[in-house]
Amino acid sequence: MSDLLQQLAKILEQRKKQSADESYVASLYAKGLDHILKKIGEEATETVIAAKNGDKKQIVYETADLWFHSMVMLADQGLGPDDVLAELQHRFGLSGLEEKAQRSK
Repeated sequence: MSDLLQQLAKILEQRKKQSADESYVASLYAKGLDHILKKIGEEATETVIAAKNGDKKQIVYETADLWFHSMVMLADQGLGPDDVLAELQHRFGLSGLEEKAQRSK
């Protein structure tokens, strides 16, 4: 699965070099971080609504949109899926309470 994330990250980087007229992702980059963050907020809300409605197909669809736009934000900030996966790996084996306690230090 991380191969798919790597492929997507590579494409997102390539879109930085394209014209906003040629690519949806390039148009997001051109509109700036605030616009990208707004899209993440919209997708998060749509994901919550889909989950509340219990429509599994729609939950998957909206979560894919949320992940996609989150990856655009990561790429915009010079980050990628490996950064997030490393953080998840760091947390692996910790209880949620232990992880939360470590954040406050």
